[in-house]
Amino acid sequence: VASSQALLRHFGFCRWGPTPWVQLAGSLKLRTGNPVSWTTVRLVTTVTLEPAGRCRWDEPVRIIVRGLAPGQPVTLRASLRDEKGALFRAHARYCADAAGLLDLERAPALGGSFAGLEPMGLFWALEPEKPLLRLVKRGDMGLTPSLGRSHVLQSNCACAPQLLSLCCRDWELQLLSPGATTTEAHTLFKYRLVLCFVSFQEPGPFPGIVDILGAGGGLLEYRASLLAGKGFAVMALAYYNYEDLPKGLENLHLEYFEEAVNYLLNHPQVKGPGVGLLGISKGGELCLSMASFLKGISAAVIINGSVHNVWGTLHYKGETLPPVGFNQNRIKMTKDGFVDIVEVLNSPLEGPDQKSFIPVERAECPFLFLVGQDDRNWKSEFYANEASKRLQAHGKAKPQVICYPGTGHYIEPPYFPLCPASLHTFVGTPVIWGGEPRAHARAQVDAWQQLQTFFHKHLRGEKGTIPAKL
Repeated sequence: VASSQALLRHFGFCRWGPTPWVQLAGSLKLRTGNPVSWTTVRLVTTVTLEPAGRCRWDEPVRIIVRGLAPGQPVTLRASLRDEKGALFRAHARYCADAAGLLDLERAPALGGSFAGLEPMGLFWALEPEKPLLRLVKRGDMGLTPSLGRSHVLQSNCACAPQLLSLCCRDWELQLLSPGATTTEAHTLFKYRLVLCFVSFQEPGPFPGIVDILGAGGGLLEYRASLLAGKGFAVMALAYYNYEDLPKGLENLHLEYFEEAVNYLLNHPQVKGPGVGLLGISKGGELCLSMASFLKGISAAVIINGSVHNVWGTLHYKGETLPPVGFNQNRIKMTKDGFVDIVEVLNSPLEGPDQKSFIPVERAECPFLFLVGQDDRNWKSEFYANEASKRLQAHGKAKPQVICYPGTGHYIEPPYFPLCPASLHTFVGTPVIWGGEPRAHARAQVDAWQQLQTFFHKHLRGEKGTIPAKL
């Protein structure tokens, strides 16, 4: 067992010398001893987050640790629990500078959940304690913040292999900006229109956006809540597996989505003459269909969406789009025992499956396709390129297509951790979604800026674009 003096000497808190004094938490005390005297300095370690108080999920947080010894090795750990109590954790090893300061904007991680200069690595590298879980903010329209904790731990000590906690700091990540308001509205079509509407009380009106997520179903408001903080009035729209909505996707009616568009266009907080559409995965496919069949659409952002109808039949005023076929024999297994389904769906360019191709040439709005080149759910890059070809073949403007290498299926707002694999609603077994954590995290930051710029340009009339960083 190492002595207390040995531990203090190891971390630079103890110096042998002729001057006998000890500094404890800032106060000076004298101690004499024979045959020699020793000096200890007990520093008060603190961790601060900037901005202080609640931080927004999609904005960077600066983490600074003060009160360390010069060059002291430490481990930082971050943890967060979702609404169901599932624990997500990340950690990284660092070394303090010559002044005993550790600033994650300047200090590279030496290993752990990630390495290198990654100021937000402790957020985007969060991993579930139990595998196959995806960190998703659910319920309460973004009113309740996500609660997390950061620990600063003494590490890399040969004589004290156990990590000793130096300090910890709780933090909150919120979705809604101050001044934002939320309402749930229910009107009637065949089923109740179920939505969450997020906007600001002043000064309004704002450009309106319909936000549609993937095939997991339910009503998820986290992306709409974040986007409302950027100057938009956003509707998060549920379309199945929620309250009295259909439990499956066997038949979807675009009249339901048309009702949602009209609701938004007639809302006093929404600036016309049209609205924007934002969709990911199945939601991206639905946004592509909405833009092709419905009026009042001024811009559409498709994130890893399909260009053909998938999983069920789509109906609109006597027209139908059948689902594309699939072949289960094309399912592959990864070395980790997960299912890879990227080759399962048939091509929409061949045989009877051509009838499932969404008639994008009917659309009157500009498109932005955001594509993960490592998407293992389906061939998002191929679909975006085929949509572009078809639009141009019919005299329409070439859409903007941004492809992100090393990026998987779920392109979320910034700093949400990558979900590499989870249970697929329709396959009924865990599948891989693709993506490499660092590349995926950087893609999410860029994609979030790109879609905001696109909507501001086409819904507000603001000029200017930003070049894709990846």
